[in-house]
Amino acid sequence: MWRALSRRQIAGARFNRQVPVGPYIADFAARSEKLIVEVDGGQHGTQAAYDEARTHYLEAQGWRVIRFWNTDVLSNLEGVVATIERTLAERPFPNPSRLREGSP
Repeated sequence: MWRALSRRQIAGARFNRQVPVGPYIADFAARSEKLIVEVDGGQHGTQAAYDEARTHYLEAQGWRVIRFWNTDVLSNLEGVVATIERTLAERPFPNPSRLREGSP
């Protein structure tokens, strides 16, 4: 997964690994895009409430969070990358009222 995310290979976004965000550590984060990518192992099947609370916290901090099972990453990396690319393409655009007049 890291190989696919590193060196700005996905939509030119720069990802870092193991990024602290408040009390949590995000698996992968594109800070400028405010996107967190989590890769979950089997233990996450039994801690849904924890993951939901964690996602809620991160989203309240302005992050978008997408999650993948590690089996999906191992067996369908191309599909995972395509989902990340789509998510990055959906990034919010700047508020027009904050753009200076005459800027593109």
